[in-house]
Amino acid sequence: MALIVQKFGGSSVADAESVKRVAKRIVETRRAGNDVVVAVSAMGDTTDELLDLAAECTPIPAPRELDMLLTAGERISMALLAMTIKGMGLEALSFTGSQAGMITTAEHGAAKIVDVTPGRVREALDQGAIAIVAGFQGFSRDSRDITTLGRGGSDTTAVALAAALGADVCEIYTDVDGIFTTDPRVVPLARKIDAITAEEMLELAASGAKVLHLRAVEYARRHGVVLHVRSSFSDEPGTIVYDPEKGHPKGEQVEEPIITGIAAEKSEAKITVGGVPDVPGKSAQIFEIVAKTHANVDMIVQNVSAAQTNRTDISFTIPLADGRRVIEALEAERDDLQFESLQYDDQIAKIAVVGAGMRTSTGVSAQLFRTLFEAGINIEMISTSEIRISVVTRADLMDKAVKVLHTAFGLDADTEATVYAGTGR
Repeated sequence: MALIVQKFGGSSVADAESVKRVAKRIVETRRAGNDVVVAVSAMGDTTDELLDLAAECTPIPAPRELDMLLTAGERISMALLAMTIKGMGLEALSFTGSQAGMITTAEHGAAKIVDVTPGRVREALDQGAIAIVAGFQGFSRDSRDITTLGRGGSDTTAVALAAALGADVCEIYTDVDGIFTTDPRVVPLARKIDAITAEEMLELAASGAKVLHLRAVEYARRHGVVLHVRSSFSDEPGTIVYDPEKGHPKGEQVEEPIITGIAAEKSEAKITVGGVPDVPGKSAQIFEIVAKTHANVDMIVQNVSAAQTNRTDISFTIPLADGRRVIEALEAERDDLQFESLQYDDQIAKIAVVGAGMRTSTGVSAQLFRTLFEAGINIEMISTSEIRISVVTRADLMDKAVKVLHTAFGLDADTEATVYAGTGR
């Protein structure tokens, strides 16, 4: 008997019929002789609707109360799913994040998991029941408050439960048939990937691929959890995310592809601090100020200083949501930093080309830059790792860039991918 953790996203449980379809899949897994734990998201767009409702009531919702509000979405879906499974003749018990032992930091809206004590979940399994856990939420021992994990938190809930329970696999169910070479909503000829390394998936998730949340992939890699990404709308085999040190999931000896996939996102902004004195310590001062805002810096570029003025420009990207806070913090320290100008640009897009085969292949950068040049797409920033090349360009050119690069690197499939619902998560 295997222990399987399954996670179902909002589009998979968007309405009553969807809940019934998901319940049927869970019941089939249980009747096949497996123990089953399920992490579930709020139905459809419930979280966004609750956020809109809060905004209508007050311009700045109290973080503690907002978490209390948002966790209601997952509690609704977990209870409905448990009821439906019981109606199919099997025992199911639903648990909130705190009841399932998801212990987090006290930070509202973006809490991190610090411990998982799934005693009640284990008891339910021992009694022969299916355990349904509300994703996205936990409990802080320090503040004794309910917390939420931020966007994509249900993925992290599922992986954390799988690690704590020693599950054989963590199945992430979404509205596409697995992980694709790029978003099939942008490139219909995107090709499904049968197996991908955790390292490649980390780079894709960090660069905007929405099928798996970055924190979930990091957690799975750190704790040795095998991820299986599948569609809740079909019986397709999906994609396995595996540790290459443990070998290919099918035992195959395969050469790593040069390019595995392409990710893109518009959720970042670029800040340029112009006319910075090119002296030791100025960069440290700038990024110490940014760090105090808790903004996560992604790409950084510093120009060569002008010989006449000995001043330089420093550009960096941050999440859109942090833009105003960072600009205000830098403006407050203008006199001390002695920079001449401050520019904010929220009309950018980041495109990343990822592949483990880059380590042993040449010409990838040249092909990428040539392809974008021929498509008339200007590159504003460049960042690289061993297996990734990222560029920043104009937001309105993002889809075009992804399409031409996908074709140029030979990733197009022969037939169009099927997208069953809305978001890919």
